[in-house]
Amino acid sequence: MQGRISLPTLCHFLLPWAFTTFHRALGDSAPHPGPHYLLPPIHEVVHSRRGATTTLPCVLGAPPPSYKVRWSKVEPGELQETPILITNGLHARGYGPLGGRARMRRGHRLDASLVIAGVRLEDEGRYRCELINGIEDESVALTLRLEGVVFPYQPSRGRYQFNYYEAKQACEEQDGRLATYAQLYQAWTEGLDWCNAGWLLEGSVRYPVLTARAPCGGPGRPGIRSYGPRDRKRDRYDAFCFTSELSGQVFFVPGRLTLSEAHAACRRRGAMVAKVGHLYAAWKFSGLDQCDGGWLADGSVRFPITTPRPRCGGLPDPGVRSFGFPRPQQAAYGTYCYSE
Repeated sequence: MQGRISLPTLCHFLLPWAFTTFHRALGDSAPHPGPHYLLPPIHEVVHSRRGATTTLPCVLGAPPPSYKVRWSKVEPGELQETPILITNGLHARGYGPLGGRARMRRGHRLDASLVIAGVRLEDEGRYRCELINGIEDESVALTLRLEGVVFPYQPSRGRYQFNYYEAKQACEEQDGRLATYAQLYQAWTEGLDWCNAGWLLEGSVRYPVLTARAPCGGPGRPGIRSYGPRDRKRDRYDAFCFTSELSGQVFFVPGRLTLSEAHAACRRRGAMVAKVGHLYAAWKFSGLDQCDGGWLADGSVRFPITTPRPRCGGLPDPGVRSFGFPRPQQAAYGTYCYSE
C-alpha cells in the first residue's frame, strides 16, 4: 500500500538512533563531533618561564547567542578543578590566588584566551577553557609547561626523612616545588641519575636511573624506577624539586666563612644566602660555573659545574656538586649569595 513503511525500512532508520541513545545512557565514549563553537588549539602545550607573561589560547569559531567562558586549572593528583576566571564576553571576574594575575586577552570579539602575568612555579599544569551556553557545554584543554631544572633534595638529618607534605614544604623552602612525573622524566633524558627515591607532586615515589647498577635497583633497563603511590602521611622518602629561571642573580663570595659569617657577607652586599633552588637555576639558565664550595641557606655546601675538569668534583658530567652539611661553625667555605 502506498505511503506505508515496511518493518525492515523502519528498523533501518530507528536502530542507529537506538544504539546512539543506549551508548550515551551508559556513558560510552561514542565518537563526538568536536566543539561546535570553540576552535581546537593548534598547540596543546604552551611553554613559558617563571616571571614571564604567557597566553593560553582559546578562540570561538562563532559566538553563540548567549554564553559564558570559564577558565579553570586541573589540580594534579586531585579530582578537582580550581576556578580562575569567568567572563560573559564583556565583563570578567577572577578567582583564587591566580585570578589576580589572570585576565582575558580580548584581541578580537571571538577571543577568550587567558593571559597570566608573572608566571610562578605553581602555575604549571593543565588548564581548561569551557564554553557554557546553556545547551551543550564545550571545552578545550591546554598544558602550561615551564622550562626548568629538577634537583633531588634531602635534609641534614639524612635520606628518607620526608613524608609527602614535608617534602612539598621542603621544596618550597628551597625556591622550588615538588616535581611532576613529566618534569622528572625530562630531567632523566637530560642526564639526571639518582639512586634515592623521592616524592613527586602526584603523590608517587620514583627515582631516575641512567646506568643500572647493584646499589641502584639492580640490573635492568635505564629509566624511571617506581615505588608507585605511597601513603602521604606515613611513608618517608627524599624529594624531587623543580625550579625555573630566576629574576635575580647568584654570585660567589670567596673566603673561609662559618654559616653565620656567610649570612653577614651576603647582607653586606645587599643580598641573601642563596637557596638550593637558586643555585640550580643559576647553573641551568645562567651557566654559573664555580669550582669552590659555598654555603647555602639550608646549611649545605655546594658548587655548580658547567664544564667538568680535573680537581673539580671528579665527575665527568655537568651538575651541582655537594659537600653535604658541614658543621655550621666550620670556617672553611665561601658563600653563594642571591640578589633580586
